[in-house]
Amino acid sequence: MNLITEYPLWFGLFCIVVAFSYSFILYRKDKSLSELSVWVIRLMATFRFVVISLLAFFLLSPLLKTINRTVEKPVIIVAQDNSESIIVGKDAAFYKNEYKQNLQKMIDELGDKYEVRSYSFADKIKEVKSTDSLKFNEKQTDISSLFDEIETRYSNRNVGAVILATDGLYNKGSNPVYSSDKIKIPVYTVALGDTTVKKDIILAKVNANRLAYLGNQFPMEIVVNAKQLKGKTTTLTVNKGSAILFTQTINFSSDAFTTTVPVLLDAKEVGLQHYRIKLSFLTEEMSLSNNERDVFIDVLDARQKILILADAPHPDIAALKESIEANQNYEVESYTIDNFDKPLKKYNLVILYQIPNVRNPSTRIMNEITAGTIPVWAFSGAGSILKSNLTATNSNQKSNECESVLDQNFPLFTLSDELRKAVKTFPAVTCPFGTYGSETGSNVLIYQRIGIVDTKTPFMFFNSVGDNKMAIVEGEGIWRWRLQDFATHGNHNVFDELVSKTVQYLSVKVDKSFFKVIAKNNFLENEAIEMEAEVYNESYELINEPEVNITITNSENKNFPFTFSKTANAYRLNAGMMPVGEYKYEAKVKVGDKMYTQKGSFSVSALQVELINTVADHQMLFSLAKKHNGEMVYPNQLEKLVADLNKRDDIKSVSYTEKKLTDLINLKWIFFLLLTLLSIEWFMRKRNGSN
Repeated sequence: MNLITEYPLWFGLFCIVVAFSYSFILYRKDKSLSELSVWVIRLMATFRFVVISLLAFFLLSPLLKTINRTVEKPVIIVAQDNSESIIVGKDAAFYKNEYKQNLQKMIDELGDKYEVRSYSFADKIKEVKSTDSLKFNEKQTDISSLFDEIETRYSNRNVGAVILATDGLYNKGSNPVYSSDKIKIPVYTVALGDTTVKKDIILAKVNANRLAYLGNQFPMEIVVNAKQLKGKTTTLTVNKGSAILFTQTINFSSDAFTTTVPVLLDAKEVGLQHYRIKLSFLTEEMSLSNNERDVFIDVLDARQKILILADAPHPDIAALKESIEANQNYEVESYTIDNFDKPLKKYNLVILYQIPNVRNPSTRIMNEITAGTIPVWAFSGAGSILKSNLTATNSNQKSNECESVLDQNFPLFTLSDELRKAVKTFPAVTCPFGTYGSETGSNVLIYQRIGIVDTKTPFMFFNSVGDNKMAIVEGEGIWRWRLQDFATHGNHNVFDELVSKTVQYLSVKVDKSFFKVIAKNNFLENEAIEMEAEVYNESYELINEPEVNITITNSENKNFPFTFSKTANAYRLNAGMMPVGEYKYEAKVKVGDKMYTQKGSFSVSALQVELINTVADHQMLFSLAKKHNGEMVYPNQLEKLVADLNKRDDIKSVSYTEKKLTDLINLKWIFFLLLTLLSIEWFMRKRNGSN
């Protein structure tokens, strides 16, 4: 600790002279103190001398220079694998008891000389205070994220070494040997697990889409592995409840056997469907827990109903129907207008072919379309009286032969390059002369070409009337396009694309409900159940004043109530992790005097990747330790590991020096010292009658 000033320290003599002179003159001439003893006068003069000296010295801007020296012990990071694969084999009891005690003993011994930071890793990286908290129950192993975490937390610290205790098996992230490049510190590995290949049947993977549509078939691919079981057999079954949907016997032809079994199932019921895939057990297997797997498929009744109404049969109708039915998600019904008496509300899209017309105005149909929100795809022809605003107009009987010109800036949906090229070569169709024109705000897909002239007369365009989406084709004869497509390409893919994308755009409805719950339909068992909710007012503005409650019900009808948290203008829920199974939920919110409800379901699937590969990878651990100037040891060599660390010369404490300058005038104790001296002097003077 040193005292420095902006001016030479000998200037302090002037401060002393000034303070002495002031005190001497003040008390030499004060006649009111003449009756006091000399020592009292001298004491008060000394107080004044000290105060004036310090105040004058502060004019020199004195600074207090302090030097602090800190010694930092080397940090030893102990990272323990907490995944299920550690306790799969015969040594499970050892790792659950004796090994944890030995690991804690090693940590305590290292703590005498080093700063030890202990972590567990697998699904997540957690700091642990005691090895008793290790449960070896996490579902995935990501070693690369551990190195990322070490680099982030300890990049500027005196890290002596990393002790990595694991079986070397990872099923998430990148190869630890390469992902550890960013850390430049010694790595010691403790090789856990067993490298012996044991007899086992493993249901390695089930590949299946999470969604299926009612009435369709959906595929599954089941991957089966077997180790050291040549000549044995197992039976693969797929069950739904008590019903057996599929069964097959599998013969193991080698000791390292792998096969993929394709399965095709029918989606017969709507909702979340639970399927259990199972491989029959053998008594010599190491583990039976990897012979079964649950799969959840959400079956949707999403087939769109499409109605084609025509004044009379026409080749265009057959072309449209065949193209639409090529997509299994569409169900098409075709009628002539005279034979149709059903309500339109059950249909997702109505295709009107040359109706209304002069002969048949189809008043009932047009009134239902106008009153409802049913999208329409209308085809005009000679005698048609339909405009793009769903009102009638006069029509003449004249027509033109016109070819197609594609609008390259059409915004409503994308078209493939093949379709863009094909439109230019489509044969001419018959277009009514001078009958239609697109309304303001319409989006034109195809214009008419008359002879060699590209016109701005639309042939196919889209617009909206209120909440109704509408497409109009001003002509007939598109069946020729389908034939041309087949003649050119050997299939109808280009024509089908045009029809399919038009139908998809028109039939998809915008969800304008005032309450929405947004959630996945499947979660993994190590994944938190997270949902979002949105509430709208009558002006369809997002609000989040009312409280949103939800009740989640499991397969045993046990209820779990939650309340959504409010965000900026919506809601969020984190319900935590839940056991494997099927769940339903019902969410409610009250806006004013109206109660809105949303129901749904989701599943929680088991994560069994830790049980697929149970053969420890000690070679990877050896390579990792060698790369980082460390050593691989086994669980019974933890004492040797402590001795090796103590012998290293490059793991030592680091001393840090910190210099600090402080303005002396900012020290509080000096202020109180001056205040005390002045107060005592003032009291003594007043007590003796002086000013």
